[in-house]
Amino acid sequence: MSFQAYLDALEDKTGQTPQQLLDVARARGFGPQTKAAEVVAWLKDDFGVGRGHAMAFVHVLRNGPTISAEHVGSTGAHRDASTTLRLDGRAQR
Repeated sequence: MSFQAYLDALEDKTGQTPQQLLDVARARGFGPQTKAAEVVAWLKDDFGVGRGHAMAFVHVLRNGPTISAEHVGSTGAHRDASTTLRLDGRAQR
């Protein structure tokens, strides 16, 4: 599953775009320095999100929408189309 696919699945599970979740997380006081376990617990408790999808969100919370180019352009299961993740939701594509 690509990094973007994790975020898309997170949107399906929560009903909110990754950007909307970032806004809620920041309103709750979460930011780059927040421990991953706190964010994982919030997403699990409020939305039933599993650890893998929550950790993809933690990465975005800490680092923004940029990911490593390691899998960009590859043919593997974890390939992504770009090093920039779309946070505005599927409907905007």
